[in-house]
Amino acid sequence: AAHAHGAEGIKAAIRAGFTTIEHVSLVDDEGIAMAKERGTFFSMDIFNTEWTLANGERYGVLPENIRKEREVGQRQRDSFRRAHEAGVRMVFGSDAGVMPHEDVGGQFRVMVQYGMTPLEAIRAGTSNAAEALGQAGQVGTLAPGAHADIIAVAGDPLADVGELADVDHVMKGGVVVE
Repeated sequence: AAHAHGAEGIKAAIRAGFTTIEHVSLVDDEGIAMAKERGTFFSMDIFNTEWTLANGERYGVLPENIRKEREVGQRQRDSFRRAHEAGVRMVFGSDAGVMPHEDVGGQFRVMVQYGMTPLEAIRAGTSNAAEALGQAGQVGTLAPGAHADIIAVAGDPLADVGELADVDHVMKGGVVVE
């Protein structure tokens, strides 16, 4: 995994053979084409902008980070849309160290807002992520022999992907976690 915001850093990471690029804020068209061609996964934390602008000051995010989010956030979201439309493989990205972990499910809604279908967003967080981690068939799937790591929500996430931001039950390795 490479951490890259700028276009040149993103392309350097793709050329170097990284599996995933985190953030991908300022990717250009050449970087998108390279990622598509080489099968690189983009992990774009586009909910982070919304969360940081709404809550950052209260949680002690530095003023310069809030300013940067104002300047770059929409560009990253537009890059997400362009990369998705081009067919770049995507994984769910949260930058969870920036916000409380219980809030990261908001990413699904923003992924759909910027071009994914609910099913594509779900796959970004499950089967695509498993593939990027070399764990396909073991996690990120409901199949015999898989780890049985699943969640349950009250509604239909294909009708309202926002349901995934409010998890009712978690099963890890086939055991319900309280």
